[in-house]
Amino acid sequence: MKALSGFYYVDLAGETVTCRGRGKLRHQKVSPLVGDRVEITLNEDGTGAVEAVLPRRNQLKRPAVANIDQLVILCANVNPVSDPYLIDRVCAAAEGNGCEVVIAVNKCDLDPGHTLAATYTAAGFPVLRLSAVTGEGIAALRKQLQGKVSAFTGNSGVGKSSVLNALGSGLNLETGEVSDKLGRGRHTTRHVELFRVGDALVADTPGFSSFEEDRFGLLEKETLGESFREFRPYLDGCRFVGCSHTKEKGCAVLEAVEAGTIPRSRHESYVRLYAEAKERRPWEEKQGS
Repeated sequence: MKALSGFYYVDLAGETVTCRGRGKLRHQKVSPLVGDRVEITLNEDGTGAVEAVLPRRNQLKRPAVANIDQLVILCANVNPVSDPYLIDRVCAAAEGNGCEVVIAVNKCDLDPGHTLAATYTAAGFPVLRLSAVTGEGIAALRKQLQGKVSAFTGNSGVGKSSVLNALGSGLNLETGEVSDKLGRGRHTTRHVELFRVGDALVADTPGFSSFEEDRFGLLEKETLGESFREFRPYLDGCRFVGCSHTKEKGCAVLEAVEAGTIPRSRHESYVRLYAEAKERRPWEEKQGS
């Protein structure tokens, strides 16, 4: 449920057991993540030791979670304004790891975020409009979370903890103000932790900023197109085999962008990610895996 300073807080039949990891995990280069299913040994004093991490269904680097059904990406068009490229980067990482994505446009009481909502609706994602202040969309979000393991992510100050509090879970998580000077929030959430919200498990995670892009990891350029769901119907329609979908003539993806079927901002993000993946060296790929 939580990993902090070398301690792992494991849910065992509704009770939380504070555990340390066995040394063999370090030798196996396995670090337990929030969301992991683990085998533990109980000590006489009620603490425990993590003996093994069971096979993961999926794993994300940022946020550092495993076995997540869906990633809820919170964004906003005000205080602070979310960068679409960072949203797309997180989307690609999630989709490339078999994790569903939900886009939640928060702070709609201040700005409705029409462009954000339209872009990701056109891309084929479930989109919710929220306000932790007025309660707009909170019931729809609660329904979206039912029976699933989800993680909230988004840039600092976008309101992840505030939305979790608004779900009526009685958490009273710390929230912070957004700096008018910097246009971004401070990191009030400093670790990943799963909380029970009705029959759902939801992870609150530290916010990210544009200065932390490298922490998301990169997908291989050959499979990057598959991680953009609106590209998929066009990937086999290009004139040339091995089309990069960046500038080639006869590219079905580029034709869809020109026709307005694929949002232009999404393709621009793809081109940036493709260029980064192309420049990546083999040893960097090994480190990022």
